[in-house]
Amino acid sequence: MEFEMIAKTFQGLEGVLAEELRNIGANNVEEGRRMVWFTGDKAVLYKANFCCRTALRILKPIYKFIASDADELYEAVKRFDWDSVIKVDQTFSIDATIYSDDFRHSRFATYRVKDAIADFFNEKYGKRPSIRLNNPDVQFNVHIAGNEVTLSLDSSGQSLHKRGYRVAQTEAPINEVLAAGILKLAGWDGQCNLVDPMCGSGTFLIEAALMAANVNPGVFRNGYAFENWDDFDPELFESIYNDDSAEREFNFKIFGSDISPKAVEIARRNIKSAGVSKYIDLESKSLQSIDSIAEGGGMMVTNPPYGERIAVEDMEGLYRDLGERLKRVFKGYKAWIIGYKTELFDCVGLKPSVKMPLLNGDLECELREYVMFDGKYDDLRRDGGSIKDNEFAKRRSDDKPYRKHRFEETFKSDRRPRHFDDEESRERRPRHFKIDDRDDNARFEKGKKFHRDRYDDDKKPRRADHDKMQRRERSKRFDNDFDDQQSGERKFVHSEDFSKRVVKFREPKLSKDNEVLSNTLRRRGWRKKDADNGADD
Repeated sequence: MEFEMIAKTFQGLEGVLAEELRNIGANNVEEGRRMVWFTGDKAVLYKANFCCRTALRILKPIYKFIASDADELYEAVKRFDWDSVIKVDQTFSIDATIYSDDFRHSRFATYRVKDAIADFFNEKYGKRPSIRLNNPDVQFNVHIAGNEVTLSLDSSGQSLHKRGYRVAQTEAPINEVLAAGILKLAGWDGQCNLVDPMCGSGTFLIEAALMAANVNPGVFRNGYAFENWDDFDPELFESIYNDDSAEREFNFKIFGSDISPKAVEIARRNIKSAGVSKYIDLESKSLQSIDSIAEGGGMMVTNPPYGERIAVEDMEGLYRDLGERLKRVFKGYKAWIIGYKTELFDCVGLKPSVKMPLLNGDLECELREYVMFDGKYDDLRRDGGSIKDNEFAKRRSDDKPYRKHRFEETFKSDRRPRHFDDEESRERRPRHFKIDDRDDNARFEKGKKFHRDRYDDDKKPRRADHDKMQRRERSKRFDNDFDDQQSGERKFVHSEDFSKRVVKFREPKLSKDNEVLSNTLRRRGWRKKDADNGADD
């Protein structure tokens, strides 16, 4: 029997995810914003979690209703038959996503839903299921848009970007789902060489190797939330889990490098954990020292620093070096770069064939493709050549028309922290502070908002406690730094416009005992371990 499901993803990857869902047998696939609706049976549900590389979560809606305030929400939730989805001795958690003027506080709505579930069981059995934030037996999702409420079962548990192969990470690694989505947008199919000259912890390298060998991303995970459901079919899931008939050999090579030896060591550990070491060559070298690559053309994909969480002393110089290496070394390659600032992209000095807006967490990034060729661009045009990527245009037209404009201006210009729908976005939120725009050298404190003293200089504050006196003194010192004391115009800017900070990679703290080749554990009776342990007891 088929039922409705929702797959969540990053904005910009909806078309890629929709195609993945069609390939696993999903029906009635329809794209939304950061989500894709579809229908299917249990097998499709299990495959969506186990096989889809660009899905963050798979939700199964169980109850839809209308509520205009918290009391109506409580009463409607309490009327649902919760015995059908959770037992009284199980644990549960609730995640809420709200776009409504009637419900302005997502946590309060979550509390009301929790109270309704608890009261349902208390009135019926005299006891209720317990709340557990980490690894609960059942996870619920509450989505409120206006006055329309949808309650769903979260079939994934932990976010699907947590593949299970990462044993260490550098600062600000790219999300695995986003990396896989970029590779799919670039048309990566494992039929050429691939290079990442700034590989960091190796996410692009690993995702590219798994895609090239057609290894499902779910083989490394410990489990899914749907395994705790009453209607879980272990035999069906085991058949999906152990089906490696689509896996294939990868006959090309993936090359990764990074200027940081610590980052290379972290990448090496992650690559070994994923069991794809034979596909990847890794070395520590700077971007400027790359003077040769594999001949015959291929693909270059990289995620250089944005100047947000990771910065170098000369960001513009880094992007100029990247453009220079592309022109001199990567002839015959298609280079895909995800970046955040247009002014840094301009330093590359090359004409892009593709410019596609893409969200990285809550950062409004852009994915650009550069088609490398011999000679000058004018000579290429004169000979009838073009850098236009017709294959990319065709891939996009298969899903939906491609719009070249960036995000809406209001979304682009407002860089203040907004409401975050998930933990991935929350981890990537930028830090902001206020600062006057008349003096770039004005002193500031990270994370503080500056304001003029509310009291006149010749008057005493109403309360002369120590903390308030300190705040007054800081405000006076700040105001004295400005030449013009009359204008009060201020604006929000990002800290990286006024400061440079270099983020060092964290040391990997792993013993050799923690390094596990996950692929060697496949197809060895993963469901039999619990049975064997039970027999010993």
